Amino acid sequence: MAKINFKSVGKTSDTLAAETPDQSTLPVGIMTPLRFGSTGEGIFAMHFDLGDQIQDNLRNLILTNWGERLGQFDFGANLKQLTTEFVSIDNFDAEATLRIKNAVSKWMPYVTLQDFISTTNHTENQKTGIISFTITYGVPMLNISARALEITLYVL
Repeated sequence: MAKINFKSVGKTSDTLAAETPDQSTLPVGIMTPLRFGSTGEGIFAMHFDLGDQIQDNLRNLILTNWGERLGQFDFGANLKQLTTEFVSIDNFDAEATLRIKNAVSKWMPYVTLQDFISTTNHTENQKTGIISFTITYGVPMLNISARALEITLYVL
């Protein structure tokens, strides 16, 4: 004879109502990198704030290189090419800023770029290193001002 535990049989309508998200807090988009969602989010973790989703999209735009997005060859800021030419380019910051500005104006024109600050940490051989960008931006249509995004690139 089998023993059955009634605690694991099913869920009541009260339990289901508590787990169902309120219509006022519907998700805006999927968080990247992908991860499993919690109760009420679905299979993937979701953004519920439009400002957080825009920041996630901006980070993905800046870190994507040309040819990496299927069907949209020129999507992205194409910064990987710059990281391999770091030693030979005198105006690395100006070129990176220009590429980021062009990508944002084409793919996310509702974002207003404000400041660009970069810091460089060289390794022992002075040929490789880490570059960190802090980009300050705003979204005037949503009254979002002065949000910051930090990007780290490893250069050769």
